[in-house]
Amino acid sequence: MALYTLGDTHLSLSVNKPMDVFGGVWQGYLDKLAEGFSILRPEDTLVIPGDISWGMSLEQAEADFAWLDAWPGTKILLKGNHDYWWNSMAKMTRFFEEKGFTSLKILHNTCYFYGNVALCGSRGWFFEEEGPDKAQNEKILNREVGRLETSLKAAGDKEKLCFLHYPPIFKGYRCPPVLDLLTQYGVTTCYYGHLHGKSLRRAVQSTWNGVAYRLVSADYLNFQPEKILD
Repeated sequence: MALYTLGDTHLSLSVNKPMDVFGGVWQGYLDKLAEGFSILRPEDTLVIPGDISWGMSLEQAEADFAWLDAWPGTKILLKGNHDYWWNSMAKMTRFFEEKGFTSLKILHNTCYFYGNVALCGSRGWFFEEEGPDKAQNEKILNREVGRLETSLKAAGDKEKLCFLHYPPIFKGYRCPPVLDLLTQYGVTTCYYGHLHGKSLRRAVQSTWNGVAYRLVSADYLNFQPEKILD
């Protein structure tokens, strides 16, 4: 029994947006993901914090969900900025049930428990205080902070691990509302994705204000899920 995480799978089995076009480490990425996922066992759990499928709807993403569901273990999915298929919790859950995707779970306004550890999270958001979209960005950020707090509250007094798509901190940027929330609720480690290519150099891989931060983008991990707990 083990808990793993890996973000940004960017699957595209039903749409023509393969990440291979970027070359480099993304060349042959589906085979690399398959090799990485081959370590999963039926009793394992894998958290995927966003950018899961390029499908524009649940129907377009169905082949990608089927690919994920075919691997052993439970897969917990969070929303990323490219997950355009994302819908209401009820509709996503119903779709998975209708298609027989029994190993896929959605982390949204709730948390899941892995033994005595709570798995919390949300998409998160980048917030820039300047610019023409300030009001809209602030609205989205407040909504994401609310969702994250709902997830953290659902954990009660359990040890909390947090999974976000957007990094709440990286070199040259901090998102105080999210950072403060993680500290307030005693999160031990925050795992995040979203950063790729040259942006990987800006990742924070250290402890800040009592919370450890860890980048888990697929290309950063060389498409090998990172083991968190046994």
